[in-house]
Amino acid sequence: MRKRVLIVCGGKSAEHEVSLVSALSVARALDRDRFEPVIVAIDRTGRWLLPGETRALLDRPMGHMPGLAETREALIDRAREEVFLRPSGAQGGLVDTARAGAGGSPLAFDVVLPLVHGTNGEDGKLQGLFELANVPYAGAGVLGSAIGMDKDVAKRLLREAGLPVVPYFAVRAGRWEDAADRAEREFGFPFFVKPANSGSSVGVHKVKRREEARPAFQDAFRFDSKVLAEQACPGQEVECAVLGNDAPEASVVGEILPSHEFYDYAAKYVDEHGAQLIIPARLAPATAARVQELALRAFAALECEGMARVDFFVTRDAPEGVFLNEVNTIPGFTPISMYPRLWQASGLAYPALLARLIELGQERHERKQGLVVDLMADTARNGQEE
Repeated sequence: MRKRVLIVCGGKSAEHEVSLVSALSVARALDRDRFEPVIVAIDRTGRWLLPGETRALLDRPMGHMPGLAETREALIDRAREEVFLRPSGAQGGLVDTARAGAGGSPLAFDVVLPLVHGTNGEDGKLQGLFELANVPYAGAGVLGSAIGMDKDVAKRLLREAGLPVVPYFAVRAGRWEDAADRAEREFGFPFFVKPANSGSSVGVHKVKRREEARPAFQDAFRFDSKVLAEQACPGQEVECAVLGNDAPEASVVGEILPSHEFYDYAAKYVDEHGAQLIIPARLAPATAARVQELALRAFAALECEGMARVDFFVTRDAPEGVFLNEVNTIPGFTPISMYPRLWQASGLAYPALLARLIELGQERHERKQGLVVDLMADTARNGQEE
């Protein structure tokens, strides 16, 4: 019997379109002999769209996203009944809105595959909803998602764990007037300015001259109330994918050669020739092994589960030649995204990767169902056993 997979995408996030393309790509890659996808999108206001509206949202023109036309038709086999997610003490489900008032039974699904990138999806909020609804879901939990999303908090924990992070400092909105001078003193030019809670290089700026600093901070604060100033790291930009729960594995290492000033949003998603992805990366075996080791250590330090993509700089500026840059707990799943490509190069094809992620989400859910939540019942049961 096929497992029903709820794919949640879109979201109130600057990475809205990226998420839609990820959902389309995943729907196309799922093994239809094993899985039945049900796709629900969240619009830019945060409203959960019903499947018919989801189809309309995904049918609108988004020609600037490569791969969209090729995957759109694979999204939904047919229109489904209008539904919403119902949290409950027992396993929740999708409820037919036409019968909800009459106590309509939920349309059950087996697992959620959250593909909402960025804020309100990758930061633990959506994961908290799934926990309250008591449904299995793939990827990091509430804590790991929240930590991974906040680059400042993540870097502090990584540094505490002894991992080499890129030199940086964080500044809050309303207290950043001297941030440009401080960044110039500590890092020199160029340096980077980026929102603490964002992804896909949204709001990121490479500051090469003093007059560029203030506009860079102002723009970054449009996307978050906390912003990082970070040292530029000349060298190779490489990434490693991690998969697993208690015993995670690291993929081969890939390298990114952007044709733009840096690996920005346009290079990732708009310009089909914005970057060259080299798999495996052009690294000495010992350096590649070091990157894989650090990726696994970072995964554990940030309480990640299921999946993550860990980004690095291989540079002479780092004490041991490698700086850990960021950890992404819901990496892109577009046709050109690095995470599935790294696993494919490691011997795990895209459909098999998705199946494994689904299995990991269900395994974690089953484990948590065995935890004690009723002390009185547990005490009584133990007393009877004695």
